[in-house]
Amino acid sequence: MTSSQAEAALDTQNRPVPRPGVLDIAPYIPGKSKATGGATLHKLSSNETPLGASKQAIAAYSDLSKVLELYPDGSASALRQAIGEVYGLNSDRIICGAGSDEILSLLAYAYLGAGDEAIYCEHGFLVYDIAIRAAGATPVVAPEIELTANVDAILERVTPRTKMVFLANPNNPTGTYLPFEEVRRLHAGLPASTLLVLDAAYGEYVRRNDYESGMELAATSENVVMTRTFSKIYGLANLRLGWGFGPAHVIDALNRIRGPFNVSGPAIAVGIAAVRDTVFVEAAVAHNDIWLPWVTQQLEALGLSVTPSVGNFVLVHFPEQDGKRAVDADRYLLERGCVLRLVGNYGLPNALRMSIGTEEANRTVVDHLKAFLQA
Repeated sequence: MTSSQAEAALDTQNRPVPRPGVLDIAPYIPGKSKATGGATLHKLSSNETPLGASKQAIAAYSDLSKVLELYPDGSASALRQAIGEVYGLNSDRIICGAGSDEILSLLAYAYLGAGDEAIYCEHGFLVYDIAIRAAGATPVVAPEIELTANVDAILERVTPRTKMVFLANPNNPTGTYLPFEEVRRLHAGLPASTLLVLDAAYGEYVRRNDYESGMELAATSENVVMTRTFSKIYGLANLRLGWGFGPAHVIDALNRIRGPFNVSGPAIAVGIAAVRDTVFVEAAVAHNDIWLPWVTQQLEALGLSVTPSVGNFVLVHFPEQDGKRAVDADRYLLERGCVLRLVGNYGLPNALRMSIGTEEANRTVVDHLKAFLQA
């Protein structure tokens, strides 16, 4: 035993120790918020909407400042009712949380434990791995084809221990998606005892005829849950608000373990205003419909490879040569006030994820990358 090992062993005898597996979890690292230079900051690292929040949502937030001393509605009933009315869903089968991240974690805590397995895709959202391990279960990674989820690879990894499958559709950080017939094929191939979790955080942005977020499947199946977020198209990331829709028995289980006031009063009020402001959502979609293809085309014109995306971001691949790699581009952009997202922790060491920003931000990043590649 080395001196450092002996010291570590001594430490564990004199302080509380997390249960096995907790310290094996890689902590989630969010996108950078600050640049190292540049006169103007263009933060395109966290897939935040460039339009901010709707005026109605901001007004609702201001109104709640008058009653900060009061507890919120513990069941977020008015928010669930509003979501149900807008999407045509039974509000009793909706659960709200502090971001869709909390819903994902609650699902893992309710249905996973030691000896269980849960599957997610090769370049899937990092929170899946964290939630699975935090519940004491074992993560199983299914390889992708061309950075897209592969139904056959997922089904090949299903065993009697598989209690859950996480599928982000569209996926972050790749921006790729599965047509709904493929999602149905995945569901049909799973045991009835395996819960399929469809994470549709970016669903509002998709404009493909063969896409469906999972509402219908969750409404008609006993083992499907769909999760959504207010952080992206609604511009409420700072309030942490998300929701899930699924079978009554699943929602009942989640309600038994969630915190009694897991959604704040301001989040509830703002969420109600935001989900009803369909004009704002349409404006956000229209902005993305203009600038997603523009950014893609401009970057490809520079000789960069861009993974086709249906979300509000693009995954940009850089040459594997000294001075022109993703880390070099990231450093160059940071020095000029542009913050993108390195995705090496997603198994994509030579790529950057760029959120679709304002016209100024989009044009500025493209101009800087052109100068970077020509230098």
